[in-house]
Amino acid sequence: MLSEKHESVLRILYNLFINEDMTWALTGSTAFCIQGMLLVPDDIDIQTDHAGAYRINELLKPYVKQPVSFSTSTSKHIRSHFGRFEIDGVLVEVMGDIQKKLYNGWEKVTDLKPIIHFINYKGMKLPVLSLSYESAAYRKMGRVERAEEIDRFIYKTSTSADRQEASNDFTV
Repeated sequence: MLSEKHESVLRILYNLFINEDMTWALTGSTAFCIQGMLLVPDDIDIQTDHAGAYRINELLKPYVKQPVSFSTSTSKHIRSHFGRFEIDGVLVEVMGDIQKKLYNGWEKVTDLKPIIHFINYKGMKLPVLSLSYESAAYRKMGRVERAEEIDRFIYKTSTSADRQEASNDFTV
């Protein structure tokens, strides 16, 4: 469940981004929560493309903790155009053109448009990444427990056609 503070920050982001011509989506625990999973997020994660990351950096300039720049995570398994922002005490992390390290190099950047779904949440039409994609991404990052949690939620809340889609291998 989202706290009032998280909802308030989501509304700020939504109002800033709604008229922008950019691709973006909520990801991680906040996205899972607004889709009905029982989680308590501690931050807001946003995936976008290269241009979107730098546009968001401009839009959120008053809140910058770490400006967007190309970087590799401390685990060395993810790289992106990454930035951190803090709005009313809520951490917002932005990742543009995210790539995961594979055994033979870095994966291609994922085109987000085909995997974005929209959730109507408290008067906002919020973009989120497909749960099937999220599950596969978490597996790729070695976070199998979270991937299984997502898979159980998909199964519990889906129709048989949805279950078939979720059981197919999803290329991330």
